[in-house]
Amino acid sequence: MTAPAIHLFRLLKWGRILARHGALRGIERDPNTPKPVRRLARIARFGARVPAVPTYATAFQEIGPAAIKLGQTLATRPDLVGEEAAHDLLRLQDALPPVPFETIRARIEASLGRPIESFFASIDPEPIGAASIAQVHGAMTTDGRHVAIKVLRPGIETEFAKAIDTYEWAAAQIEAMGGEAARLRPRLVIETFKRWTARELDLRREAASASELAEHMAAEPNYYVPAIDWQRTTGKVLTLEWLDGIKLSKREKLIEAGHDPRQLAETMIRAFLRQAISDGFFHADMHQGNLFALPDGRVAAIDFGIMGRIDRRARVWLAEILYGLITGNYARVAEIHFEAGYVPPHHNVAEFATALRAVGEPMRGQPVKDMSMGAMLDGLFSITRDFDMQTQPHLLLLQKTMVMVEGVARTLDPDINLWDVSAPFVREWIRTELGPEAKIADRLVEDFRTLARLPQLIRNIEARFPTPGGAPPAPPLKEIERITVVGGWRYVAVAVLSAAVTAAATVWLLG
Repeated sequence: MTAPAIHLFRLLKWGRILARHGALRGIERDPNTPKPVRRLARIARFGARVPAVPTYATAFQEIGPAAIKLGQTLATRPDLVGEEAAHDLLRLQDALPPVPFETIRARIEASLGRPIESFFASIDPEPIGAASIAQVHGAMTTDGRHVAIKVLRPGIETEFAKAIDTYEWAAAQIEAMGGEAARLRPRLVIETFKRWTARELDLRREAASASELAEHMAAEPNYYVPAIDWQRTTGKVLTLEWLDGIKLSKREKLIEAGHDPRQLAETMIRAFLRQAISDGFFHADMHQGNLFALPDGRVAAIDFGIMGRIDRRARVWLAEILYGLITGNYARVAEIHFEAGYVPPHHNVAEFATALRAVGEPMRGQPVKDMSMGAMLDGLFSITRDFDMQTQPHLLLLQKTMVMVEGVARTLDPDINLWDVSAPFVREWIRTELGPEAKIADRLVEDFRTLARLPQLIRNIEARFPTPGGAPPAPPLKEIERITVVGGWRYVAVAVLSAAVTAAATVWLLG
């Protein structure tokens, strides 16, 4: 167990880096910041040259890989870090200098348990990408297939474990201070971050996520997930099919290759809606670097370390909320929030609907170029504060992904309207899942399952209440506290004392 002094030392060291980049100014000025946190920020800033314009992303990159990932998480929480900081953190580049190939080669061989030549005919020593957690190399397998190999950086697991340990400790101290800090649930933020990184630090889980997503997306033929090479995949090495495509961030090259940017944007939006609403399992890292246009016009995705999952109940709420915002039915959106328990019942539904209207109306009917997803989320987060809404972890990841999807769509076609593309899909899903036919089908399935449980229910009743004439069931025995005596001399003392009491009682009775 790490001592508090070590946690404080790490926090001050990181705080010093943040202070040099002006990243603590917002914490010091925010009236909702607890006083102990404000004092710690001032100590970290003491004597540092503070720039006029904060550079949050640069500060997190300087701290290290775990901070880069944490910064990407905080970019989705303008309510927690402020709009300015959240916007700057969106530019975090998940990139570090590459690890030497000999180190990577040794890592692959140690993980696969055999010489590298047993699996790969050749590997390009120059990485095609070097991120904070892993780096990727192109390779040819011994059976002639072109693949990409993703390898975890050596020592990254230990580095993340130490950082997360301190994040958890700090979040617990802040949340215990109560007030606005408790409402924002920082411990839950760190716990969500911890689950994300646990998946990214086990490449077998990432491979399993890619495989599961490919099964779900079979109904979306224009969206492609590369195949996993399970024989060459372990917890530290992931081998998957090589993709020959153009990144969606390179709009000019896409047009030169004959792709329709608007069609690519619509494909990506529909794929996201199908994942999030139809399947409840979505790729939560859909930035431009992870999306490609294949020569046949399909959109392909890579990097499945961060995935989101929401149950059917939440998906129904999500679909109704989206459709309510699309159609302007703010009263229904407000009712859904109260039914879901997102808003405490002591608030007024009509007042909440009016607050939603103030956020949603300015967005409706506008092209992406005239919309500000950041402004909309800022408005929504202001509502959460005004109506005492606690953070919902399954919605945090969804919000982050929606911002990414909007960013990619804006790059491909500035005039595309997200609501117009989303409405047909959401409307059809609601009709299919919530219409009269769906309700009848759900009732039939529920009744059938109840009937199927009846035989076992009868057997349980007979076991509990046997037929007349049989032995009556044993009565429940009273729970008696047991006293455990530890130590040999104590056992002897208790035995001698018991013998003495017994002898005295015997003499008294016989006397």
